[in-house]
Amino acid sequence: MPQTRFVLQKSLELGLRPIVVVNKVDKPNCNPGETNDLVFDLMFSLDATEEQLSYPTVYGSSKHGWMGPDWKTPTTDITYLLDTILDYIKPPVENKGSLQIQICSLDFSSYTGRIAIGRVHRGSIKMGDRVSVVKRNGEIMKSTVKELFLFEGLGKEKTKNEITSGEIVAVMGMDSFDIGDTIADIENPEPLKPIAIDEPSMSMLFTINNSPFFGKEGKFVTSRHLRDRLIKETEKNLALRVDDTDSPDKLLVFGRGILHLSVLVETMRREGYELQLGQPKVVIKEIDGVAHEPMEMLQVNVSEQFSGKVIEIVTKRKGEILNIETKNDRINLQFKIAARGLIGLTNPILTATEGEAVVSHRFHGFEPYKGDILNKRNGVLVSMESGNAFAYSIDKLQDRGKFFINPGEDVYVGQIIGESTRQDDMVINVTKSKKLTNVRASGTDDKAAIIPAIKFSLEEAMEYINEDEYVEVTPQFIRVRKIILDENERKRKAKQAIS
Repeated sequence: MPQTRFVLQKSLELGLRPIVVVNKVDKPNCNPGETNDLVFDLMFSLDATEEQLSYPTVYGSSKHGWMGPDWKTPTTDITYLLDTILDYIKPPVENKGSLQIQICSLDFSSYTGRIAIGRVHRGSIKMGDRVSVVKRNGEIMKSTVKELFLFEGLGKEKTKNEITSGEIVAVMGMDSFDIGDTIADIENPEPLKPIAIDEPSMSMLFTINNSPFFGKEGKFVTSRHLRDRLIKETEKNLALRVDDTDSPDKLLVFGRGILHLSVLVETMRREGYELQLGQPKVVIKEIDGVAHEPMEMLQVNVSEQFSGKVIEIVTKRKGEILNIETKNDRINLQFKIAARGLIGLTNPILTATEGEAVVSHRFHGFEPYKGDILNKRNGVLVSMESGNAFAYSIDKLQDRGKFFINPGEDVYVGQIIGESTRQDDMVINVTKSKKLTNVRASGTDDKAAIIPAIKFSLEEAMEYINEDEYVEVTPQFIRVRKIILDENERKRKAKQAIS
């Protein structure tokens, strides 16, 4: 239901009128009519207008492939749904006038170069046309459309036909364009209002994988591979910025937040890259001699019974409550919070609200630094030896903390394998097996009862680490490790830092 609520809320905010499709589950106690009533109540609680509440309902069974007006009377196909769409949704209106396409997305091909993607707002375009590219600063560049593609399904199809307003097209062959620029008529270019592009608010260190498990899974493991891939990403991702550091193996990548960076890392992981990530840090700007940090507008939609817990969690992270709006049994809480306060915030909120909260945030601007945020995390359990983790060792060490690994997994020295119950780190050995002797005693061979391991998603791992830790990302595994693997070396560095 939280996912349904989120989709309906965004649809209603955009002024859309839904068609509710209720899937009949083949169970004796299932009543699709009651499901439709729940959707109506949900829309009413989200302040839907009278027009939006007057929607058609289509019942059907995805299992048996039919749609109809009554769930008690099955049909033979889904024709009723298609007819309802044609009757209910208004056809697009063609805008007359000279060509206008606002570039809203970019793509890149190693064969053809950069690709401009946008919706034809007005006029028409075809392959071979001469067009003007009106840039954000008013500069006009003349270009020729060499190739034109339409989006069909999950791919693009080349077309030689004239494309009119309403279609989304990919245009190839133009030079020097960015998101927000307008592709306009060659003779009389009329630009659209440029799209505002948010500047990066968070940075993260990207470096090569130098762990003991280096190169076991990935195809692209060198710093050259990593640099080329990140530079290529900047061709189509304007919110991303890549800076060099004092080491050729390390790059500082700036993005719009944890989610923005995690999408990039997940894409690279699936492509076969191995890399390591440092702790995410917000971008601090100095304005008139005062340090400013990025602020976000945070909205949490939650049941009334959990609102107090959410307010407590957010205010502990320097969040300022702006508005509390009640809608039936739900409360919409609006906060202004520093971007660094959002790091690791989602999980505590979902835990406190039993998974019912709907959390969203957007960039607000830069404001003076709000001071330190108390976001304490317990120490970690660090592996003392490399090898295979034994169930016997994990069972005996469960009182030391929660584990991130399962029995049978390979670990290495310096790898973080769990969270300690204490504030400081603890080095333990999970590769120690039970010694086999010919002596047996009653009660010593009890079965091991091991608590299931905590498994981080990529985004959770990025939010979890401290400054002296890395997230190791490979095509198969996401591990957390200390930057300095050797325990003695870590202690030596810590003493030097104190002195």
